Amino acid sequence: MDFFFLVFLAALVFGIGFFLALAYAFHVRNALSEVSFAKDSQSVKYGKLSEQWIPFSERFPYSRENFRFIGSPIDGIAFEDEKIVFVEFKSNSSPLSRRQENVKRLVNEKRVEWFELRAK
Repeated sequence: MDFFFLVFLAALVFGIGFFLALAYAFHVRNALSEVSFAKDSQSVKYGKLSEQWIPFSERFPYSRENFRFIGSPIDGIAFEDEKIVFVEFKSNSSPLSRRQENVKRLVNEKRVEWFELRAK
């Protein structure tokens, strides 16, 4: 066989192999992305479900009758006789969002006010 034909054939086989490897890597990356999204979605669902029952568990240190869900940016408020407690439930090691960090900072700095608006 001709030398140039062998070089062309080798380049063609290499090109097809390279294309197949690239296509496979793209497929694997997409599959991993879908699995990661599904896992994150399950984590969010678990967190939302946990938020609903934690106030009724023995570990919750405040009166469950005086707890009110808010949802966002914090999960709720516990109205105790001597204090009002802003409550955020977190599962595992999930961090506070920027907005939650800001609410926490404002509460810690005692920058909380009472506002009353009466309808006429």
